[in-house]
Amino acid sequence: MKKIILALSASFILAACAPEVGSEKWCAQLKEKPKGDWTATEAKDYAKHCLFK
Repeated sequence: MKKIILALSASFILAACAPEVGSEKWCAQLKEKPKGDWTATEAKDYAKHCLFK
């Protein structure tokens, strides 16, 4: 039970550190990431939120 609680706590902490998808910070962060490392979802979200505002 302790392992489950620890894993859930860690996932909440790590999720809170990432900028919100579509925010200016997220767009800038993704722009710096090599395009070959983008996932299909990231590419779609980048186009939707950062290019076609």
